Amino acid sequence: MIIHKDLADGRWFNFTILFQLANVGTDICRAISWKKKGDTEYSKKAFARALELLTFTIMDPKNKKRLRELCKVRELLIDHFVYDNVYNSTDEEWERYFNQFSYAAAIERGR
Repeated sequence: MIIHKDLADGRWFNFTILFQLANVGTDICRAISWKKKGDTEYSKKAFARALELLTFTIMDPKNKKRLRELCKVRELLIDHFVYDNVYNSTDEEWERYFNQFSYAAAIERGR
């Protein structure tokens, strides 16, 4: 099931990698926030949205030189949120990772 129907048609590809990853990060931070509040249902929904946006980012032809990092990020996120976190990533590390993209995207947009 596609969550972001309005972006699935290729519109996501119009955005820069910074904007794309900043938006992925927004939902990752929401997933973390809901998890900390004990609301696993909302956390799972936010993670599903983030994963879909990350998948769109991976599919974006302009990002093909970044596939190694993007696919590794996807693998690590799934490990962190779904499986046993064998890579021992933390919520704080994910927040720091994605906050950098939010900051850079804001600069890129002149904010």
